[in-house]
Amino acid sequence: MKLTSLLLALASAAFIATASAEPIRLWEGDAPGALGKAEQDTPTLTPFLPAAGTANGTAIVICPGGGYGGLAGHEGQGYADYLTQKGVTCFVLKYRLGSKGYRHPVMMHDVQRAIRLVRANAAKWSVDPARIGVMGSSAGGHLATTSVTHFDAGKTDAADPVDRVSCRPDFGVICYGVISMEDGVTHGGSKKNLLGAEPDPKLVELLSNDKQVTKDTPPCFVWTTGEDKAVLPENSFRFVQSLRKAGVVFDFHVFEKGPHGIGLSQGRNGVPADDVHPWGKDLVFWLQQHGWVK
Repeated sequence: MKLTSLLLALASAAFIATASAEPIRLWEGDAPGALGKAEQDTPTLTPFLPAAGTANGTAIVICPGGGYGGLAGHEGQGYADYLTQKGVTCFVLKYRLGSKGYRHPVMMHDVQRAIRLVRANAAKWSVDPARIGVMGSSAGGHLATTSVTHFDAGKTDAADPVDRVSCRPDFGVICYGVISMEDGVTHGGSKKNLLGAEPDPKLVELLSNDKQVTKDTPPCFVWTTGEDKAVLPENSFRFVQSLRKAGVVFDFHVFEKGPHGIGLSQGRNGVPADDVHPWGKDLVFWLQQHGWVK
């Protein structure tokens, strides 16, 4: 291996999380609404932990994209590998998929349960229960915007202690997200996988998350690219406009170049292999501004 290649490989290795655990089932038994007992029917969280002594108490539940038909690794572990280096405790969510026969509200229940699970076990993971965010790309961005607009405070009398805590995220990170379910704006494959071939118009309205923003929606970091042809930037535009109208603080970035699904772009899209796309640095700056990252 040439010296230059070796140095790039070593630099890239710096983005690998220093510790991770085995996937954790969201529910001890069968998940509510499970169609079977196979791996595809079992939603999980995989923790990625910062190096010893570097955790800052902030956690993020990460929802990979994939059109509600698959899960993109670079939008899951790829993000966790980067953010753990900043002291953030990350949890990559494997949620159930439309390609495996699931429809709304199953995916929403999975992300809500994931947030509750992290909050209920905050002490175990040295996490501040008031500093738990959600992050998602593409269809995972839709799931993330679902979690910041559809949430509850928990049921104080629930038999399961996890169900007693809130599923409201403390912030959201939305990466080239599918947000609207309206034809002409949405991503057709994601909509079909989530809602079926002929969804009820009321369900389309309910899951067009730009229309569900309220003053109680948490702060959000939103970004997209002008070249994205798969998930139109109008999704992000609509969401940010709704945040502004509701008085919710946000950070919004539109990059001129970049196809859909660019992730951190290490070694791609003009980004060196030992670096990340500027949005990753902008995100860290935003997290620092809010005190979520030191």
